[in-house]
Amino acid sequence: MITWRRVTEDDFPLLRRWLSRPHVARWWNHETDAAAVARDFGPVARGEEPAEDWIALLDGVPLGLVQRCLWDDYPEYLAELASVTEVPRGAATVDYLIGDPAFTGRGVGPRVIGAMIERTWLDHPDTPAVLVPVVAANRASWRALEKAGLVRVAEGEMEPDNPIDDRLHYVYRIDRPTEGGATAHPPTG
Repeated sequence: MITWRRVTEDDFPLLRRWLSRPHVARWWNHETDAAAVARDFGPVARGEEPAEDWIALLDGVPLGLVQRCLWDDYPEYLAELASVTEVPRGAATVDYLIGDPAFTGRGVGPRVIGAMIERTWLDHPDTPAVLVPVVAANRASWRALEKAGLVRVAEGEMEPDNPIDDRLHYVYRIDRPTEGGATAHPPTG
C-alpha cells in the first residue's frame, strides 16, 4: 500500500542519494550537494512556497518523491503550458521519481502516480484536472502516466529540465471523476 509523508529537512540526505542515482539524475538534472538540496527543497519543507513535496512509501519503506502544486501558483510555468494546451483554473500537476532502483521496472511508478492523483482529489476539492508535461524522450515516465490513467492531450515545445533534451514535450491529463466515480475524458487537441 502506498502511503505518504511530507518532506522535512531530515529527508534531505535521502533526497540527495536519490537525486544522485543515474536513473534519476538523467531526467531530474539536479545538483546533489547539501546546499543545493537545502536551497531547492527547503522553502517547500518550511511552508514558504505553495508546492508540496511528498515521500512515497510502500509498506512503510521510502521509495520515491512526488512534488505537487497548482498551476495557478506558478504563473511562468502556467503560461508555458498554456501555450501548448488549455489549462483549467485550479488544475494541479505532479512530478515524481522512484529513487530506490529496487522499485524501478516493477509497476510501482504508476501506482505512486495514481495514489497521488487520488489524494489530490481529496486534498484539493476544487481541482478539476491534473496536467503533467513530460519530455517526449522520457518514455518510461509517459508510459507510467498512461498506466496511471492519464491521457495524452497535447504535444509541443517547452523548456526541458535537462538541457541535453529536446524541447518536445507530451502533455498528459486526467480529469476529476464524475459523481458516479467514472473519470471524465479530457479534451484532446
